[in-house]
Amino acid sequence: MTAPATFSVALANETATANLMADIALLIGPGTVITLSGDLGAGKTAAARAMIRYLAGDDALEVPSPTFTLAQSYDLPSFALLHADLYRINHPGELEEIGLDPIPDDIVALIEWPERAAGAMPDDRIDIALSHRPALGTSARAAEITGYGKGAVQVARLAALRAFLDHADYDGARRQRMAGDASTRSYARLYRSDESAVILMNAPKRPDGPAIYRGKSYSAAVHLAEDVRPFVAIGNGLRAQGLSAPAIHHIDLDHGFLILEDLGSAGFIQGTPPQPIPERYRAAADMLAALHRMPLPTTLPLTQDSAYTIPEFDTEALLIEIGLMLEWYLPDRGADPGDAQRADFIAMWRELLNEANATAKTWVLRDFHSPNLIWLDDRPGIKKVGLIDFQDAVLGSPSYDLVSLLQDARLDIPEDLEIALLTRYIMARRGADANFDPPAFAELYAIMSAQRNTRLLGTFARLNRRDGKPQYLRHQPRIWTYLNRSLAHPALAVLREWYRSYVPPPAA
Repeated sequence: MTAPATFSVALANETATANLMADIALLIGPGTVITLSGDLGAGKTAAARAMIRYLAGDDALEVPSPTFTLAQSYDLPSFALLHADLYRINHPGELEEIGLDPIPDDIVALIEWPERAAGAMPDDRIDIALSHRPALGTSARAAEITGYGKGAVQVARLAALRAFLDHADYDGARRQRMAGDASTRSYARLYRSDESAVILMNAPKRPDGPAIYRGKSYSAAVHLAEDVRPFVAIGNGLRAQGLSAPAIHHIDLDHGFLILEDLGSAGFIQGTPPQPIPERYRAAADMLAALHRMPLPTTLPLTQDSAYTIPEFDTEALLIEIGLMLEWYLPDRGADPGDAQRADFIAMWRELLNEANATAKTWVLRDFHSPNLIWLDDRPGIKKVGLIDFQDAVLGSPSYDLVSLLQDARLDIPEDLEIALLTRYIMARRGADANFDPPAFAELYAIMSAQRNTRLLGTFARLNRRDGKPQYLRHQPRIWTYLNRSLAHPALAVLREWYRSYVPPPAA
């Protein structure tokens, strides 16, 4: 059993309390139970209110004390939260009436007066004991934070985060929640006096899934970053090539904390429903064309004493990605092609991918699409394209990132715009290299499109069923449209027939 982890912190005022609760919020997720104990007036409700407002992204959100209602639910952007006050609980059996017996594992539970039902509190939890510190001021408090079970890991990480912020002189900075992504990373903007904001990245070291792919996790098998080191190395490498990746101001490689330049929030889409901004998409296509004609190193410096070697997007990794459709999407759609047909599927894909991997390789940033691109209007040329997600970079086909851009999984890209930008990219490459082969590239584009969209059907099914993120299912019909565009290429004719026979479309 994991030993409890404890540390204490002095809180000079309500701002310090709010910062502590924001730091805790950065590290938690569904299934976390946080208890708040202390005398009347110790600041339990103020601490709970600060966390809820941070998670809601609304400093003015009404957060009443649940003393009389016993429990109050909040449907927050990242997860649901239940704020409970057990002061009026007379028996642990009453917890069932307010939704705390058992505590749902898909919410965060924030519980005041836990001692009123001490025997019912879970083994995995974070306890925050607040007390007055009148010698330090009327609003001063002390917090003793103890993690039990799984909570011990979170509390140890919290202590490391607080030390990192203190060392970087951002311990007193105001925190503002930022939207996350499908990964385990989380982000906050930090504001220090009148300075421009910076970004705090929390990237815990963690494999994606159990070791079931020849003894490797899914992330290791397909070369996804499992810690923050690739982000640092690739980011430095992109800036060395004259591209706009955020500068890294402070680094804790061991714990996975970074303080980064804030590139802002100007995106590549506009309107309702969102549509691509053609000028910005043209700049992104131009940036890829420029990157792909650069001579690029395969090993990048990481620290003074270490380097990072960019992994190759080899056929085996690409096949494992494709396999997500067989593992997750087809069962969701009630389809089972059978062992022989599955073997045929893998064999067809292996032949196509071996062909693709025989061509020249470049840096593939992997998720080069609108959510990960920032428009920097004050910078020249291709530097206007800000890059914020590249830690999963590999060596692979230059067509892959172009597919990511022009077949955005979360956004409808009109086919005429896709064709225009594909043509623009090809003309730029051909203009710089007389040996560039447009028909061969168009075939690679179709292969990588079919591969990526096949993988995404499975990925989004897995995010729904394994990770409890059903919102990704709404993108599957769009992915299906992109997939069928690519399967229309003559080089994929045999594969197209397999899909027609065995892969049903997504649910409407």
